[in-house]
Amino acid sequence: MRPRAEAGDGTVRFLAVGDTGMGNAEQLKVAAAMAKTCAARGCDFVLLLGDNIYQTGVDSADDPQWRTKFEEPYAALQLPFYATLGNHDYGGLGNDFARPEGELAYARRGGRFKLPARRYHFVQGPAEFFSLDTNAARWQRDPEQTAEVAGWMAASKAPWKIAFSHFPYLSNGPHGNAGAYEPARPSPLKRFGTDVIGRGAEVKALLDAAVCGKADLYLSGHDHSIQWLSERCGGSTELIVSGAGAEATQVSDRNPVHFQAAALGFVYLVASAAELTAELVDAEGKTWLARTLRKAPP
Repeated sequence: MRPRAEAGDGTVRFLAVGDTGMGNAEQLKVAAAMAKTCAARGCDFVLLLGDNIYQTGVDSADDPQWRTKFEEPYAALQLPFYATLGNHDYGGLGNDFARPEGELAYARRGGRFKLPARRYHFVQGPAEFFSLDTNAARWQRDPEQTAEVAGWMAASKAPWKIAFSHFPYLSNGPHGNAGAYEPARPSPLKRFGTDVIGRGAEVKALLDAAVCGKADLYLSGHDHSIQWLSERCGGSTELIVSGAGAEATQVSDRNPVHFQAAALGFVYLVASAAELTAELVDAEGKTWLARTLRKAPP
């Protein structure tokens, strides 16, 4: 594997992939393509976009699923994996609110899996990264999240602000757009309404208030496909869905796109102070689409 970018060289290289933790042949195939890309082009870290361990997360830091669904598939990628939480990390329906403690405990052991909190932010090179807990928002479990994330965004001095979480703002996959997610079903807890688990109105409200128009890019998973939406939320935030790390599902024409594929893959990104390039990459390591965003000179 090529060395990581030297500290202070002004460039950061990373991968973004979600819905990975199945331990199946498809996950291994995508992982091999990720390792091939990093060996050829260099990588500093990976963003995991939620549903890190299927189907219901882990019991503890000692759960054997860590070996079969994380450590072994990514053995060739000796890099930090910065994770965000998905609904499956919260149990099957996403309402086992203690369930992520097993992932947080595993991260505290200091290995490659990084999850310092259920929501957090960090700086790498010219970019600041913001991990949101959209599953907590969906269940109205974190009322402070909107104000705190918006505060992090406002305080950031990084040239690029990149938000990442599990639930998409817009998607052409089966789950659809935030505020209109499908399939809608009543909440198993009476104090929550159908919108919480089915439609994603709270997710849309969080992203509208804290991310859209504030971040340069929002990366998500949940739908098992690769998509770069044409519409930008808040007028300026680019939207990429990268949930095809272990399974591929269908896409529709619900929203206009620069590109989409109902196929396995991931995103490779390179950021300097002036440019951010994202490439949508298939499970053979071949690029479907590359687009470059540029910052106006100060």
